[in-house]
Amino acid sequence: MITRKVLTAGLVCGLFAALSVGLLPTSASADADQPSPAPPPKVELVLDVSGSMRARDIDGESRMSAAKQAFDDVLDSVPDGVQLGIRTLGATYPGNNVATGCKDTKQLYPVGPLDRTEAKAAVATLQPTGWTPIGPALTAAANDIKGGDGSRRLVLITDGEDTCKINPCDVARDIAAQGIHLVIDTLGLIPDSKTRTQLSCIAEATGGTYTTVQHRDQLTTKVRQLVDRSDDTAVVPVATQGGATCTDAPLLKEGLYTDRETFSQNRWYRVVVKPGQELRAAVSVFDDRTVNADYGVLLRGVTQHGREIVRDDEGGTGRTDAVSAGIRYPKPKGDDDTPPETVCLQVGNSFSAPAGVKTTPGLPVELSIDFTHGPDNADDVAFYGLGSGWWLLGLLAVVGAVGGLLTGWISRWRLNTGRTD
Repeated sequence: MITRKVLTAGLVCGLFAALSVGLLPTSASADADQPSPAPPPKVELVLDVSGSMRARDIDGESRMSAAKQAFDDVLDSVPDGVQLGIRTLGATYPGNNVATGCKDTKQLYPVGPLDRTEAKAAVATLQPTGWTPIGPALTAAANDIKGGDGSRRLVLITDGEDTCKINPCDVARDIAAQGIHLVIDTLGLIPDSKTRTQLSCIAEATGGTYTTVQHRDQLTTKVRQLVDRSDDTAVVPVATQGGATCTDAPLLKEGLYTDRETFSQNRWYRVVVKPGQELRAAVSVFDDRTVNADYGVLLRGVTQHGREIVRDDEGGTGRTDAVSAGIRYPKPKGDDDTPPETVCLQVGNSFSAPAGVKTTPGLPVELSIDFTHGPDNADDVAFYGLGSGWWLLGLLAVVGAVGGLLTGWISRWRLNTGRTD
C-alpha cells in the first residue's frame, strides 16, 4: 500500500515536471502569437432636427426633447472602444428654399473616441428648425464613417419622410452596392404609413432593422441596443428572401441573415449539414408596429421529404419587441461515405394586428445559422451534449430509484411498528 502511494506521488510529480517544461515555451509562443486587437467599430447617430420635431406627442413632451434625453442616456452607456459620431439633418436652415434646405446636414460630433461631456453639450444646443433631407444626410454619414476594418453602422432617427427629391431608399441601395458592409438601422418617431414604408426600405436595403418608436424609454433602449450591437464581433447581416416552400427556399451558409415576413406567414430556408456537424439555428421576429397581444414564433427543421426533425416555438404577450426561437440538430459522423443532409428550416409566426395597422412591409426577421462539432456516430446522439458524463446521469437515476424504495420501505416499517405498539 505504501509502495503504491509512493509510486503514485512520483508519477504525479513527474507529470507536473513534464507539463511545466512543456508549457513554458508553449505559453511564450502563445503570447508571441496573440492576435492583434479587433479594429474598433464605428457608429454614427443621424438625428432629424426638422421643424416637425417640435410636436409634443411623446410622453407629453416634444419629439426633440425626447430625443435629447435619449441621447444623454445612450452616450453614458457607449461601450469602450466604440468610435461614435453624431450627424444632424434640418438643424440650421428655417427658410423655404428647396436647394438650401436639402443641403442642411452637418456633422455635430466627429466619429472617433467619445468625449461624453462634449457630445452631450453639442446635442443640448439643438432646436427643431428646417427640412428633412434624409438622402443627403445618409450620403454624408456614409463618408463620415468610411475607412478602417471594423464594423460600420448608421442609426437614423426621424419623424417624417424625406422632403427632398433624392429617394433615400435609392441612396441606401447605392451604399449597400459599394460593398463596404455598412448597416443602416432606422427608427421612426410616431410615423405615418409613408414614413414607415420609406424607413423600412432604407433598413432592408442594407440588412438593418426598422423600429416604430412611441415612447422615450423605447427610443433610449433601442438606440442603446443598436450601439451595443456595433461592438459585437458577429458577421454583418446579409439580406435574403425565404421561399414559400422548401423546394424554392434559398440555400444558406453559416452566418446572420435578415428577411421580412408578413403576419401569420411561413418562410422556408435550406441548409446543408455535413456528417459530424451540429446545426444551431436561431430566429427572432420583431414587432416593429402595434400588434395584438398573444403571439408566437415557430422554428423547425424538416427533411426534404417533409419529416420533422426538431422544432421550437416561443410565445409573447406584447411586453417585448422581439420573440426568438432556437433549435439544435446533430448529424452523426458515420462512415466515410455518409452523405451531407439538406435540412429545411421553417420560420413561422402567429402575429396579428388591430384594424388600421398596415401589414406591409412584413415584420423584420433575423436568422442565424451556425455549425459546430457534432457526434461521431448515431449511438452518441441520444446522449449528445453530456459527453463522458452520461454514465453519471444513469448512476444518479439508479441511486434515486434505490433511495425511493428504501424510503418507502422504512416508512412502511415505521407505520407497521406504530400500529403494533
